[in-house]
Amino acid sequence: MSDNAIPADLAEALTRAAEARVLLLASDYDGCVSPIVSRPEDAVPDPASIDALTAAARLPDTAVAVVSGRERAVLAELSGLSAPVVLVGSHGSEFESGFAVEVTDEARTLLARLVDELRSIAAEHPGTTVEVKPASTVLHVRNASAVDADAALDRARSGPASWPGVHVTEGKAVIELAVIETSKGHALDALRGRIGADAVIYLGDDVTDEKAFAHLSPETGDIGIKVGEGNTAAGYRIADTADVATVLGFVAAQRAERLTARRP
Repeated sequence: MSDNAIPADLAEALTRAAEARVLLLASDYDGCVSPIVSRPEDAVPDPASIDALTAAARLPDTAVAVVSGRERAVLAELSGLSAPVVLVGSHGSEFESGFAVEVTDEARTLLARLVDELRSIAAEHPGTTVEVKPASTVLHVRNASAVDADAALDRARSGPASWPGVHVTEGKAVIELAVIETSKGHALDALRGRIGADAVIYLGDDVTDEKAFAHLSPETGDIGIKVGEGNTAAGYRIADTADVATVLGFVAAQRAERLTARRP
């Protein structure tokens, strides 16, 4: 998608947002900056998106963040991004300074039980795998047959997902069980407050991104962009990761142009 192919209403909204006194541009990683792949460790970012995010982050009065469900250290390694781009992991709960909510010894004990239970489920359903993060564990079913995927997810839902103290997040072919509350929406609120952003642009493709869209205020100039199909609270929609790169490039260019025009 070229700049001219961005839907007219979205291009108009992005141009207005680029004029904000302070702008926050944020995006999910998987399914946005990087295509969805069979093996999560192979999620290579689109270079055009990386270039656009980096260029925007270097502009005055402009903050850029990638807010992902991944562990922050893994996100940094896969994306290759670093300051001035802000990386937020674990569905909005893990910042450079640590977790927004304390992970207690009791929570770590619960996490160990969750990991054991998910590994037991995965052992009985070929193609499913378990990922362990500092405050959560994830059951991946993308590479399992439909029968095994459904059975594994059902067992997780009726079993460990129902335990006291467990916070459940379901996404595309995954269920994540966390021992602290996570929210990409709260992460956006924190980032907005940190820099005093007047407008926020957020791109996301998954169910977990709906929490971020719900925290946006379109009436004040915030923009939510859903990537791909599915019900959404976002005001705009684009097709895929190639479109994400186009939108990010458009925002970076518009922001640079507006800031140049603003100089006395």
